[in-house]
Amino acid sequence: MRGLRVWSKLLGVEHATVERVEFAEDASELVVHVRPSRTKRGRCGRCERRCPGYDQGSGRRRWRALDLGTVIAWIEADAPRVRCPEHGVIVAAVPWARHDTGHTRFFDEQIAWLAVNTSKSAVTRLMRIAWRTVGAIITRVVADIDARVDRLDGLRRIGIDEISHRKGHRYLTVVVDHDTRRLVWAAPGRDRATLEGFFDALGPDRSKLITHISADAAPWIADVVAARAPQAVRCADPFHVVAWATDALDTVRRQVWNEARQLARAENAALGKRGRGRPRGDAPARVGQQRARALKGTRYALWKNPEDLTERQAEKLAWIAATSPVLYRAYLLKEGLRYVFKVKGEDGKQALDRWISWAQRCRIPAFTDLAKTIRKHRAAIDATLEHGLSNALIESTNTKIRLLQRVAYGFTNPEALIGLAMLSLGAHPPQLPGRTHG
Repeated sequence: MRGLRVWSKLLGVEHATVERVEFAEDASELVVHVRPSRTKRGRCGRCERRCPGYDQGSGRRRWRALDLGTVIAWIEADAPRVRCPEHGVIVAAVPWARHDTGHTRFFDEQIAWLAVNTSKSAVTRLMRIAWRTVGAIITRVVADIDARVDRLDGLRRIGIDEISHRKGHRYLTVVVDHDTRRLVWAAPGRDRATLEGFFDALGPDRSKLITHISADAAPWIADVVAARAPQAVRCADPFHVVAWATDALDTVRRQVWNEARQLARAENAALGKRGRGRPRGDAPARVGQQRARALKGTRYALWKNPEDLTERQAEKLAWIAATSPVLYRAYLLKEGLRYVFKVKGEDGKQALDRWISWAQRCRIPAFTDLAKTIRKHRAAIDATLEHGLSNALIESTNTKIRLLQRVAYGFTNPEALIGLAMLSLGAHPPQLPGRTHG
């Protein structure tokens, strides 16, 4: 009997009796026959309520256990069915595995830990399973953690954003906790209904406790936040606000470049009419063509922060200042808006007042339109300057999720990717079986 109890410990078969052990030498497989203890028999596979028996089901069933050295191990036991008042006729629960799975709990936990801490190829080769099976295991391990842990408890300051996870405009909406710096919620989609799902899970009482929310200016976020957490201070993300200025600057750059190209075409047309008979060395300078070529390489010089410019980019910027006043003024407007978020606080608010006044009278349509947008979102921008809250944390989280996407390539549904992200970036990482710390 002592030897059978050793097998029970080795395989992580709790609340069960080992009846016998068989070894198939030709297949290098070990089959351990067990039966649940008396207190664990006859329970519903979902709610684990004790229920009356129904029938013997489809006979005996096997569950994959952790390998013993180089040998694949299996747990084999009867799989009777019971009649649950809530779930109907259902296969009885077993203490060593989750319901409707083909692996033991220890096997699932080790797979989840490996998926978070090792590469895809290492998991599949070491554990001898398909990568899609890993995705299914991750999903149920996360569901098990969510059943005993409330990730949304104690939320006060949160960040909301979306991230593309597949081609064809497939997005995830993600929510992070600024105080714990952890990912607390994610779901497929990028619309009002998706974000409503977060507030439904949070509940009206806890929604009232949210004090600050950082997000971009997407209407689907602003509308839901205004309806479900009106007391929260909504902070506009500085990165997105400065990105508006960068987009306006790029619009001006393209306009100046197109004007240079039009001038070049006009010069070519003029040369075509009067160029015959002119000596080769007497051709006039093509100012428009030269200007268009020079402007084509200025994009990154205009986009980058002044302190990050290379020597060549600094020369490009000096050339723009000398030859294109409109484009250089647009560049200074972009840098002026970036300065607003650099100084922050009351100084930042005063700098923003001056910036709006400047943009309104700059006679550059892209920036006069941007000034209107800034005024529209002024309350959220002022809140950012006052509280110093941004989406930098959630952008960092999105970067980590993109890395996980590469690991998760081959998962057939977004739930597996979300599960992997929650295990990696949530506050409750998976633990190795039989240990208190993973």
